[in-house]
Amino acid sequence: MSVQLHEASIRPAAVLPIEAATRIVAALEQLDVSRRGLWNATPGVWQRYDRPWDGPSGSRGSAELVGSIAVVYDRPRRNEITVYKATLTAAGRLQGWTTDKICNDALGYAGLTLENCPRDEMTPPPRPDPFAAMPKQRSLTELLNTDVRELLGRRRQD
Repeated sequence: MSVQLHEASIRPAAVLPIEAATRIVAALEQLDVSRRGLWNATPGVWQRYDRPWDGPSGSRGSAELVGSIAVVYDRPRRNEITVYKATLTAAGRLQGWTTDKICNDALGYAGLTLENCPRDEMTPPPRPDPFAAMPKQRSLTELLNTDVRELLGRRRQD
């Protein structure tokens, strides 16, 4: 069975300040699927489900994954969280979820939205390689052959 995903990079990446990161992580822990909540959060990804897990022994059951938010803890600084990508499943898109909506659902626990969340500083792209514009270096054989030809040409002129 193939699962269709819609992935969106968040550029520049959203950076959660320490206080906001703490509030969001605490909320996601309280709303964990193991507690009949809607979130399954790990240090690398926050998964949002459409309903609490209702399967046997705490398994997923009929709950559908609507999407995931990719995060990096302790970046760019200690105790901050960088949000850099959101992925929606086909089920999530059918239910009306968007990149903004899934991110805002998590960020809202700290009173933030994707729109008003602080952003990572984007550094300018690196300058072009200054050596790329230099003429091609000739091999020793090419240099010697050229010098010999030049010398022979001069002798003929003399």
